[in-house]
Amino acid sequence: MTTWPDPFFGVATAAYQIEGAVAEDGRGESIWDRFSHTPGAVARGETGDVACDHYHRWAEDLDLMAGLGIETYRFSIAWPRVVPDGRGPVNRPGLDWYRRLAEGLRERGIEPVATLYHWDLPQALQDEGGWAARDTTARFAEYAAATAAALGDVIAAWITHNEPNVAAFVGHAIGRHAPGGRDWATALRVSHHLLLSHGLAVRALRAALPAGTPVGITLNLHPAYAAGDTEADRAAARLADGHQNRWFLDPVLHGRYPQDMLDHYAATLGPPDSVRDGDLETIAQPIDFLGVNYYFPQRVTADADEVPLGFRRAEPRPPLTAMGWEQDARAFRDLLDCLHRDLGGLPVWITENGAAIEDAVVDGRVDDPARIAYLRDHLAAVAAARDAGVDIRRYFVWSFLDNFEWAEGYRPRFGIVRVDYETQKRIPKASAAWYRDRIAELRSA
Repeated sequence: MTTWPDPFFGVATAAYQIEGAVAEDGRGESIWDRFSHTPGAVARGETGDVACDHYHRWAEDLDLMAGLGIETYRFSIAWPRVVPDGRGPVNRPGLDWYRRLAEGLRERGIEPVATLYHWDLPQALQDEGGWAARDTTARFAEYAAATAAALGDVIAAWITHNEPNVAAFVGHAIGRHAPGGRDWATALRVSHHLLLSHGLAVRALRAALPAGTPVGITLNLHPAYAAGDTEADRAAARLADGHQNRWFLDPVLHGRYPQDMLDHYAATLGPPDSVRDGDLETIAQPIDFLGVNYYFPQRVTADADEVPLGFRRAEPRPPLTAMGWEQDARAFRDLLDCLHRDLGGLPVWITENGAAIEDAVVDGRVDDPARIAYLRDHLAAVAAARDAGVDIRRYFVWSFLDNFEWAEGYRPRFGIVRVDYETQKRIPKASAAWYRDRIAELRSA
């Protein structure tokens, strides 16, 4: 029988997706403020200006969490709320707000877990080159040090980055996320600088935090499968794994980039122009856990016209979420087993797992059986992996609230709590009640 660590069962959110109050109490502009106000960048022209108004409704939201039996809460700190221009003095009202949030969590018996970067780079730094500029890595370390010095006594654990793969490639090669770049060579440079800033931030956090405070990074990992039974498709799956997973895992865990991917990118983009002596040693600073975001597997087929990747995603297998993502808890178990072989005992935190499901209010209720099924199956995969020896220490449902889903705007609903964006009314869905009852059941077993 699985024995669950205490705390274990949580929910997650991110600052720009829920806070709103983008121009209050000294907060600076972020790249997502600028990007979401760019015509055509976000579906229906929606922005995070108000979002879930969590900045003003945080106490109500924490009470709701406590009523659901939530044990740990992963949120992100908005860099421009703490250091409005990305450099220089801290913004005390911003830090004070996060202190109230963390203290409010502790008062309700909920563990506060903070992510330092969930994609909201201060626009002032973007104007100076953003993550493509090496100097931004030093500014991130300064921000980490200042935030840890101010909040290290109330935040229980720290995550440097959320999904640097997305920040690098979706934001700088594909252009679907802020800042909207479309250059693969720049995206590779950004990926290295994000990882370098992680290593620098780990050092800064260690210097500022109480001894023993857990520090980690969150990567979005997708097991890669060949769509067809051909050697070309099997090679494509290896490339997909290299691009999505190993390009970030290997530097963080082993202090090296995967040689096959270095060779692959060099063939079309030229050798990397950003790696300096000592960088990989910095990136590979010891961490206390690996955060894993899992949503779906990737099934790929070889495609030479897809430059520089050399593959494209094949049609996902149903059932699909409202995002068109494949629901496959078996692939989640495959991923956890693979990590168990590769991590050398490093604990895993499942920092995001969930599904966008179309739901509606009917007679004051929101029934979402498809989300319940997704969570049930994926929690079962976590339990089975733990029973098999995978050291999983936390599990966070994405998301606590329906929220601003980046370039998709507000239409996709990931929350176990529904938000009426017109009135800001919160309605716990059937999945919230299921999660509450499941936590209680597992704790009493």
